[in-house]
Amino acid sequence: MQIINLFSEERQKIRDVAHLLLEGFTEAWNDIDECLFEVEETLNEDRVSRVAVNAEGIVIGWIAGSSSYDGNVWDIHPLIVHKDYRNKGIGKALVLDFENCVREKGGITIFLGSDDENNSTTIFGQDLYPEVLDNLKQIQNKKDHPLEFYKKIGFSVVGVLPDANGFGKPDMFMAKRVKR
Repeated sequence: MQIINLFSEERQKIRDVAHLLLEGFTEAWNDIDECLFEVEETLNEDRVSRVAVNAEGIVIGWIAGSSSYDGNVWDIHPLIVHKDYRNKGIGKALVLDFENCVREKGGITIFLGSDDENNSTTIFGQDLYPEVLDNLKQIQNKKDHPLEFYKKIGFSVVGVLPDANGFGKPDMFMAKRVKR
């Protein structure tokens, strides 16, 4: 496996990434045109867009992100690994590569949002108000939510937006420092 930049002239790789999004994020994207638009938005100089390719050069994963707070903070959006290649270290390798890219650009922190729209954590279906942070302290993974993956590679839960995707469907925020 190799991790490389994704460039705008690589139309086949862009289409492959769009198909990964369509298959992997069924709640977020509904058609291939939306996915293509999402991928193409990440191809600007001020962003990071990296693909993992196998020995044959076929896209098996993608990570992208953008900066805010004068380049101090970088948002991972999104991270996806082809279903046949999950649990093989590719997601971790993509995140570590992203961290290196951010570090080279002078970034200090990376963060991400991770929705629970399908009852994967103990805060799904809950009214988190009025003590939102107290309720967040009790969060546990119930089934294959990315929360545990990100915790294993050093991310901390730093917040939540209750009801972001409808009542009881929160978006959790996680962050990690990449530079001291």
